[in-house]
Amino acid sequence: MDATLDAKKRDGRGKNEARRLRVGGQIPAVVYGARKEGQAPEGVPVAVDPKEVLRILHSESGANTLINLKLDGGESRVMVRDYQLDPVTHQLLHADFYQLAMDKAIVVSVPVLIKGEPQGVKQQGGLLDFVTRDIQVQCLPTDIPEHIDIDVSELMLHQSIRVKDVPTNPKWKAMTDGETMLVHVVMPKAEESAVTTAAAEGAVAAPAAGAAAAEPEVIKKGKTDEKEEKEKKKEEKEKK
Repeated sequence: MDATLDAKKRDGRGKNEARRLRVGGQIPAVVYGARKEGQAPEGVPVAVDPKEVLRILHSESGANTLINLKLDGGESRVMVRDYQLDPVTHQLLHADFYQLAMDKAIVVSVPVLIKGEPQGVKQQGGLLDFVTRDIQVQCLPTDIPEHIDIDVSELMLHQSIRVKDVPTNPKWKAMTDGETMLVHVVMPKAEESAVTTAAAEGAVAAPAAGAAAAEPEVIKKGKTDEKEEKEKKKEEKEKK
């Protein structure tokens, strides 16, 4: 998705300037250029409409939206780099943008969407555990996927899908570790707890049975020793 955003350069800085902008329906923002010769780009302070920025952030492509930023009669392609929300009112307070080189690949975070219902849920009573909800991918700015779909229909109990199992795409490359778990079908906690409890009770019962079997042997041995001692005393008396 593409969007258009108007920006105006601002000279002032600091809390007073930010407060003045917000009262006027704008928020402070910074536009960063591309990194050159290993040097961090300098930011250009601008003012933008927070409602327009929020509209972009709440769109399907979210922070990965390509934005046509209009500034001083010119236009450049940018993306949202970072933003700050008020912790109480959730109003947008500040935003950072960075310019894109359309012929150079970038790394972005893309959400994972689940398709279908696992066989392990329908037939075996399992639960689908959604472990990782977004992954990092590398691609050109114009090839950023809005989401990555994974089909979980064939998953049975204790089966999973990892990043390495996601079908490859010529337009993007997954950068997240291939062993990262995305989803798996697990046993419901109540049943898992019952199995664990039963196993623990079996482990306790086994030593008890062993102890019961060994106890008569100890008692028997004690009675034999006592009988032998009486016979010895009887033999000594007869000798006397």
